[in-house]
Amino acid sequence: MSKDALELIKRGIDEFIGEQELVAKLAKKKTLIVKAGFDPTAPDLHLGHTVLINKLKHFQDLGHKVIFLIGDFTGMIGDPSGKNKTRPTLNSADIKENAKTYKKQIFKILDPKKTEVLFNSTWCKKLGAEGIIKLAANYNLARMLEREDFNTRYKNNQSIAIHEFLYPLIQAYDSIALEADIELGGTDQKFNLLVGREMQRAYGQDPQAVITVPILEGLDGVKKMSKSLGNYVGIDEPPTDMFGKIMSISDELMWRWFDLLSFRSNKEIVALKKDQAAGKNPRDIKILLAKELIERFHSEKDAQEAEAAFINRFQKGILPNDIEELKMQIDGDEIALPNLLKDAEMVSSTSEAMRMIKQGAVKIDDIKVEDPQISIKKSTKAIFQVGKRKIKKIDIT
Repeated sequence: MSKDALELIKRGIDEFIGEQELVAKLAKKKTLIVKAGFDPTAPDLHLGHTVLINKLKHFQDLGHKVIFLIGDFTGMIGDPSGKNKTRPTLNSADIKENAKTYKKQIFKILDPKKTEVLFNSTWCKKLGAEGIIKLAANYNLARMLEREDFNTRYKNNQSIAIHEFLYPLIQAYDSIALEADIELGGTDQKFNLLVGREMQRAYGQDPQAVITVPILEGLDGVKKMSKSLGNYVGIDEPPTDMFGKIMSISDELMWRWFDLLSFRSNKEIVALKKDQAAGKNPRDIKILLAKELIERFHSEKDAQEAEAAFINRFQKGILPNDIEELKMQIDGDEIALPNLLKDAEMVSSTSEAMRMIKQGAVKIDDIKVEDPQISIKKSTKAIFQVGKRKIKKIDIT
């Protein structure tokens, strides 16, 4: 593997386990089998999902075999990663419905001619009781309870359903069935990916290398991007909505998104950082990110029109020209949105702020806020709106 290729693979990742084993395989001119799994728990993908898909594209561009694995079988179990309670199980009808849109969405990034889309029910349903018993016999309970979320729930006397222990084993079996050379996953998936390495050894295979990618923070810059939290950008959202949401992120978060979402080279991103240091407005750099992402998921024309609509709205007076500007100094790195609105005298109390958020009456840079629990990070500069009349441009320091 060339230095440039290795640099591309390592860009934006969290950990690379088994790197030397992988380099040895590549020295033999082996085409790698690269796998990443997605459980169809919701029909739409958002930018947080694409961090992993982008990394698959890197391997695809380097000529390796990429498998986009839809976990229709594991989806019925429910991934317990990072959860403090048992996930509700999905039925096969829900999973089938949610999976319908996945192909259309992933092929906005991956090359459909070079991507193998598989469903893990294909081999998992054939396991049967005997196969599952054999699989489970290769792992012990003590090791399973070393997993942080299981361990925490066990110590706190919180329920752990027996079927939850099957999830990492079934995910590992996917790697066995595919003879995967490498598996990608979020940092919250590390335990599951390492189980895959161990189980492959138990089945007489070379252990897969593991690459974990960071969890992308949502629009609030704090919590994991999630549709349930309302801090997400869906890749099938209208271009103008995408543009507005991307422009609402903090200047600090912008660079995190460049590293994890942009296809610009490392040199280009460094050059943009130098431009900002030399005085270029971060808003103009953020526009480049917004346009790049909209071009990827829609079209160049859509990106240009979304930019024009944004400029018309925020720079040509569609919002009032006399918006009050306010500098707010906060203690710590972030402030809860209800507290911010109260301190900015846009509401009389935090309870009123939470009520207004729940009613859909609060916007940040014209994007409706859906989660009353979100926090706003220091260095954020945005237009906050409560109802139709209370609008302030707040610079948080």
